[in-house]
Amino acid sequence: MEERTQMILTGHRGAAALEPENTLLSMQKAIDLGVNQIELDVHLTRDQHLVVIHDTTVDRTTDGQGAVADFTLEEIKRLDAGKGERIPTLQEVIDLVRGKVVLQIELKGPDTAEPVVRTVERNNIESDVLLTSFVHERLREARQLNPSLALGALWSNPPSDACEQAIDMGAVGIHILHPNIDAQLVQKAHAHGLLIRAWNPDTVEEIQRVIDLGVDAIGSNRPDLLIALGRPS
Repeated sequence: MEERTQMILTGHRGAAALEPENTLLSMQKAIDLGVNQIELDVHLTRDQHLVVIHDTTVDRTTDGQGAVADFTLEEIKRLDAGKGERIPTLQEVIDLVRGKVVLQIELKGPDTAEPVVRTVERNNIESDVLLTSFVHERLREARQLNPSLALGALWSNPPSDACEQAIDMGAVGIHILHPNIDAQLVQKAHAHGLLIRAWNPDTVEEIQRVIDLGVDAIGSNRPDLLIALGRPS
């Protein structure tokens, strides 16, 4: 799955700049545009259901207020996540995208590693999933639970030993906020046998810069621009 061939184009939270982020509508938009992968974030509800939402609270992205962890699934499903969309469960997203794209699942909330791994296993999609996190202990936990799963180590601003840390935790790549990627980092990642992914370039200039640097993958809130630049016809 994670071979350095054609550039991997990822819709961030689906197509977050085009449709309400992390909703099924956003995921479908990214698929329709032609991405290889879709990135999403997961948290647990009070009754231990995996739901797809970025923040620890529902305030920014819905018409509700409060911590995700304080809602039951039934309660959180009543909220409007934009354009009448509901906060989806991870299972609902898997059902939508199965066989179409690879899912890049960020272990955003605490205690999400084991339920995500078990959900992936239950759906037999181990080869179509990449687990990521800024909290690298969650990646280590996922690896202990299922060593076959691909992992990606997230950083905004990577430390000087990011590649070594990634290898130590068993990651296949490093995911870096796009302004903090330079040619030296790309070269170092490749020398270590790692993929390097740029996240959140959202303008033509930003996307073109990381393409020119030779990154292996790009995740953007503007998958329309990403497809136009990363896969020109």
